[in-house]
Amino acid sequence: MKIKCCKTNMLAVQDTMDVLKGRWKIHIIAALCYSKLRFSDIQKEIEGVSAKMLSSELKDLEENQLVKRTVLNTQPISVEYELTEYGYTLKKVIENLADWGVQHRKTILGKALEN
Repeated sequence: MKIKCCKTNMLAVQDTMDVLKGRWKIHIIAALCYSKLRFSDIQKEIEGVSAKMLSSELKDLEENQLVKRTVLNTQPISVEYELTEYGYTLKKVIENLADWGVQHRKTILGKALEN
């Protein structure tokens, strides 16, 4: 979709930023782009996020219909998270951010990220 009006474009960017704001939301979405994960697995994937903050961010993403929470019938009970179909619409955005970040690192530091 091409947005012609700058004011409309800025409003759309602000809406996006409001949904994705916070230190961890993009990390969480990126972690869930490729598979369902349990809470503890997400926490392991995202270095530095506390359980309290992760829980809060996941609830917010769930309220925005980007993440689905499923309680598993296990002992002890565990919870699995996955992107919704709507959440997967952000996958391209995440991939573009990653591509830009790799290029930015090369431009600024003169070297690529090591895997």
